[in-house]
Amino acid sequence: MNRSSEVLAAMVRYYAGDTKRINHFVKVYGYAKAIGELEGLDERTLKTLEIAALTHDIGIKISEQKYGSASGHNQQIEGPPEAKKLLGELGIDPEIMDRCCWLIAHHHTYGNIDTMDHQILVEADFLVNAYEEKMMSSAIESARKKIFRTKSGKMLLDEVFKESM
Repeated sequence: MNRSSEVLAAMVRYYAGDTKRINHFVKVYGYAKAIGELEGLDERTLKTLEIAALTHDIGIKISEQKYGSASGHNQQIEGPPEAKKLLGELGIDPEIMDRCCWLIAHHHTYGNIDTMDHQILVEADFLVNAYEEKMMSSAIESARKKIFRTKSGKMLLDEVFKESM
């Protein structure tokens, strides 16, 4: 079985009954995988990106329980320990797990993005959030200029929001 499929199944169990959260991470995974493949990521980086995309919001549940808030800051703090536990139980390679935890801890950090996996995760998450949060076209256009760097991410953003931009 593909490791990403195992992680997806584990995350569905983790968020059992929370259709909104499950749909979110599945959509982010789809965009991240597509952008990663279109940008020509090597196999290991793509695998890491896929797992990070599936687990990027794992900190929401515990953040809501502990703080009554799913703020990005809280997610970035609470997510890595939860991901480490889940990914460890699945026997994910420790180096991949550590990188995924780093990405989870930085997926709401838009400054100083200097790796493709981080860039693509941020773009994929934004693509989904823009729709789910019904962002105004001006906010989407601003994000395109300030956040998006990959050719594939820009193309997807332009096409998905063609009617609104």
